[in-house]
Amino acid sequence: MQENKMGTMPVGRLILSMSWPAILSMLIQAMYNVVDSFFVSRLGEDALAAITYIFPVQMLIISVAIGTGVGINSLIARRLGAKRLEEANMAASHGYRLAFFNWAFFCIMGIFAAGPLMRVMTDTPYIVEEGTKYLSIIMIGSLFIFVQLISEKILQATGNMIFPMLCSMTGAATNIVFDPLLIFGIGPFPEMGVTGAAVATVFGQLLSMCLGQYLLFGKKHPVKVRLRGWKWQWSICREIYAVGFPAILMQCIASVMQFSMNMILRSFSETAVAVMGVYGRLQSFIFMPVFGLNQGVMPILGFNYGARNKKRLFEGYKKGFAIAFTIMAVGLLVFQLFPHQLLSIFNAQGSQEMYDIGVPALRAISWCFLPASYGIMTSSVFQATGHGFLSLWGSLIRQLVGILPIAFIFAKLFGLGMVWYSFPLAEVFGITYSIIGFLYLYKKDFKHLGE
Repeated sequence: MQENKMGTMPVGRLILSMSWPAILSMLIQAMYNVVDSFFVSRLGEDALAAITYIFPVQMLIISVAIGTGVGINSLIARRLGAKRLEEANMAASHGYRLAFFNWAFFCIMGIFAAGPLMRVMTDTPYIVEEGTKYLSIIMIGSLFIFVQLISEKILQATGNMIFPMLCSMTGAATNIVFDPLLIFGIGPFPEMGVTGAAVATVFGQLLSMCLGQYLLFGKKHPVKVRLRGWKWQWSICREIYAVGFPAILMQCIASVMQFSMNMILRSFSETAVAVMGVYGRLQSFIFMPVFGLNQGVMPILGFNYGARNKKRLFEGYKKGFAIAFTIMAVGLLVFQLFPHQLLSIFNAQGSQEMYDIGVPALRAISWCFLPASYGIMTSSVFQATGHGFLSLWGSLIRQLVGILPIAFIFAKLFGLGMVWYSFPLAEVFGITYSIIGFLYLYKKDFKHLGE
């Protein structure tokens, strides 16, 4: 088998060459998140609150898609590193079929459970009505994002980061263009309000998926996805979800955290919920590039772990963390210096309450950025080397053991202003666990790598 660049190219240059396409596509995805919320906010704070309530369910859909993709990515990269090409092909083929199984569950939920879910989260009639329509559309149409993300992870595992970037950019750009057309009814398009944002999202995912299928099946790659002519092997499925299931649970934990935080904030006001939604969109400009970096680093780590190259594994980890820390440091400065300007993007009606709540909120939460960079990159090491449950426990400790209990206690004892500090305080638990987990894995596995 031809030598793979993940085992030969200088690590620093390799990280940059593999990460910049993912970082760019993630930035465009973050721009879509902001633009989507920007246009919806023009409909009023209740409309912005509606998509904020829906956000945890969107995160759940994406968590299943990305978590499955992470498991596939890790397994393919390790098999390529070990030069077991046929096993890499089978991992890709199994993973592709899993996309359809996962979609079927969410399609049924979209048909029968969208309304009840919205009524659990709020009793405001406008929010329930608009949220139900939005939620139904994105859940029934989630087939496109499942197939798209699985296809992207298969390509990334081979070291190809350009094709996934093109797919993500196509979807995000389409969404940005169609958002105002369908929300406000510009030209020949109907005025659909919040529902228009959902339709634009699904349409963007459809185009992204179509391009992804052309690139996956129409171009030559180190691995091949077979649609037929092979027998399902549960052992491969188990290996995929040994990493993928913890990754899904990690994302699900984030959904539970977001849902519960919305409930805590709702006890103060719908504006506080809207501010949380605004923060989620704004911080994506900081976290998305780091996640893009993570996408570039993970196959490098997995490949060299499979090849038992300890030096390149650790060099990739250290240099990846240095870049992640730099990105987060820039983000912290922006949030500390310009919170009013950031909030003004979404405050179409000039609500003073949003500024009063939002400015201290952005400044408080952003202190979590720096320690989060270490946690994200260390989690990448856990996942890339097949130790997905170590990542899961880290997410569980930080978000459910950390953020939510602290936020609940602060809300009861000190009021809304202190709730936001639950995020940076929880990172104390997270970074402590990451250090302990990495040292444990080093002694158990990494120390003897290559011997």
